[in-house]
Amino acid sequence: MNQFKNVAVAGGGSIGVAFALQFARAGKSVRIFEPSPERGALIPGEIRAKLEMLGAAGLLEGEAAVVAARIQVTPELQSAAADCDLVLECVPEVVDIKRELFAQLERHVGPDVPLCSASSALPASRFCSELATRQRCLVTHPGNPPYLIPIVELVPAPFTDAAVVQRCSAYFQQVGMSPVVVQREVEGFVFNRLQGALLREAYCLVRDGVASVEDIDKVVRDGLGLRWSVIGPFETVDLNTRGGIAAHAQKLGPAYERMGRERGQNDPWTDELVAKVAAQRRALLPLDQWEARVGWRDQQLMQLAKMRQARAANDDAAR
Repeated sequence: MNQFKNVAVAGGGSIGVAFALQFARAGKSVRIFEPSPERGALIPGEIRAKLEMLGAAGLLEGEAAVVAARIQVTPELQSAAADCDLVLECVPEVVDIKRELFAQLERHVGPDVPLCSASSALPASRFCSELATRQRCLVTHPGNPPYLIPIVELVPAPFTDAAVVQRCSAYFQQVGMSPVVVQREVEGFVFNRLQGALLREAYCLVRDGVASVEDIDKVVRDGLGLRWSVIGPFETVDLNTRGGIAAHAQKLGPAYERMGRERGQNDPWTDELVAKVAAQRRALLPLDQWEARVGWRDQQLMQLAKMRQARAANDDAAR
């Protein structure tokens, strides 16, 4: 397994600090490059506060002060990048800013060190294509905050070396994150495309007077979100319909197609697409194991219900 010790984080905003926390919790030494003196002065206090919260929740191994000591803040990019094994760029979502920063990083970082961007939507080919060592560049987009949401999307550009992607995947696994390799560049990747689809419909439902903002949040929080915290959308409908996802598509596919056309979207679930999705689901869960998996899902939801009841009781007691 690829081992590493030193991480450079370029950009001390919320994602940069959150990434630094996650890597420091795993025992890595982190240097944050933050050119703004005002912003840089605030970072140590933010780190201490977040570590104290993690400790109070039982999510921190070791003393908060020990973890905090693994993180340093510097206004010098060259100092932050010295002897690092991994670079995480966390600057604003502006092509020119990222392009200039990566050009500087290429000069200051060893040629074999992966250069990763926490870009939320912009693919690496938009700002790394002119680098001499562009083969070590990729997007590593985390959920926010990464010290609580473990998913991280690894999005290689067409020029990214597959071995670099594999090494980065191993690095993120070592610090307790859950990497997913996106198979080709697309704006927004997977996380924000899924999130964006839900947000677009949510805005439309408010616009059309179908539901309030509060009620839409309630539907997700007390409905969709509960299931999705245990299983994803494909497994959800696979387990909701006896016969699995193919049966679900047959029964409800036409209704979803009509809903899409209502929004100007014509992406029907063709027989070929449904067969592809169903084949992947059946490889993960044969139909003879469907009943057992439904029972497992229900047990997970029962545990969530119990936790929510306990939280509600604690909130009532605190009032």
